Amino acid sequence: MTRKWLIFAAALLSLALLLVACAGPAGPAGPAGPAGPAGPEGPQGPPGREGPAGPPGPAGEAAGAAAANYVGAQICAGCHSDIFDVYMKSGHAWKLNPVVNGQPPEYPFTQITELPQGYTWDDILYIIGGYNWKARFVDKDGYIITDEPGKAGNTEYLNQWNFANTIVGVEAGWATYNSGQEKLAYNCGSCHTTGYSSQGNQDGLPGLVGTWAEAGIKCEECHGPGSLHITNPRGFAMQIDRDGELCGQCHRRDEIESVNASGGFIQHHEQYEELFQSKHVTIDCVVCHDPHKGVVQLQKAGEPTTRTTCENCHFEKARYQNNPMHVGLKISCLECHMPRVTKSAWGDEEKFTGDIRTHLMAIDPTQIEQFSEDGTVALSQIGLNFACRHCHGAGFGSPKTDEELIAGATGYHDRLAP
Repeated sequence: MTRKWLIFAAALLSLALLLVACAGPAGPAGPAGPAGPAGPEGPQGPPGREGPAGPPGPAGEAAGAAAANYVGAQICAGCHSDIFDVYMKSGHAWKLNPVVNGQPPEYPFTQITELPQGYTWDDILYIIGGYNWKARFVDKDGYIITDEPGKAGNTEYLNQWNFANTIVGVEAGWATYNSGQEKLAYNCGSCHTTGYSSQGNQDGLPGLVGTWAEAGIKCEECHGPGSLHITNPRGFAMQIDRDGELCGQCHRRDEIESVNASGGFIQHHEQYEELFQSKHVTIDCVVCHDPHKGVVQLQKAGEPTTRTTCENCHFEKARYQNNPMHVGLKISCLECHMPRVTKSAWGDEEKFTGDIRTHLMAIDPTQIEQFSEDGTVALSQIGLNFACRHCHGAGFGSPKTDEELIAGATGYHDRLAP
């Protein structure tokens, strides 16, 4: 039996050798088959060293801020009608006013019935201002009117309307403003409009520099665009910035380190520059002023023009005044510490009286003059000419010499000895 198996095995081995000997060369490799399933995860390697932190990325925008659009004050009025009605009586809302269908704007306290010579209401695109002090006019090409239609060069052309001012003692009348200049562009939109951009020309008009969402300083200029807020009032709160620098973006003229002056008065829109001259710069404007109520409308209503008073902080100064006449006449702090050093429309140099109160406030009892020698900059403190001589000047009140004013101002608020 064993012998038979050995013979059979030998035969099979001979046959295998014969087949190998007869086989041809190996053919090319076939295509790779599909990948098999992933094997099990190997063990975790040793921890590596943490690399240095990368530089911080750029600051992102608040959620949805980039998508917000301006909707207009009338939309805001839908929910905030009480605030809107009050605000529309303030001067901010009337910085730039469109003339629609040849009809003049309807102001809260004033009315414009006259136009520069040669023009009708159909020729006017906008009125600049017109609320309380003065008005200028923009033609249909967007240029500020400085001469009769189609003309230029008349430097005496009367193109600015000034309202009457009983404090200065003048009637309403015309004045010059860059008169005779050809094609005077309107480039005041950054402080006269809402949602201003310096790019382009509003309505494609060559005289209008920049574009805006709404004429005048309306709700969204201070609170930001409101499209997201009106769709989700709780989810998208409006901006509320109480910092005085927000007001100072427009209530300034140049660099805030100095106060611009010309013609014997501080130029208007200088309030933030004036505050910058003293420690009052640390007080936010809204501490004294309700941002929705203007001084003029409060005066018209017979209401206090500020939310707080000088006496709230300076109670000792108010208590000790070394002039019984002033105390008897109830002369307010403002008459001496916020005299009308500023001119918007009218001013009388001889009376030391402009038409806007200053925000300088501090009085230097040894200083008589108010301005630098060339008259281009106001000094940081109030001089006695403006602090005193709008009452104690020649021809009115009780005239005083420089020496008398210095003597009266020195130690004015010192506590008298018992």
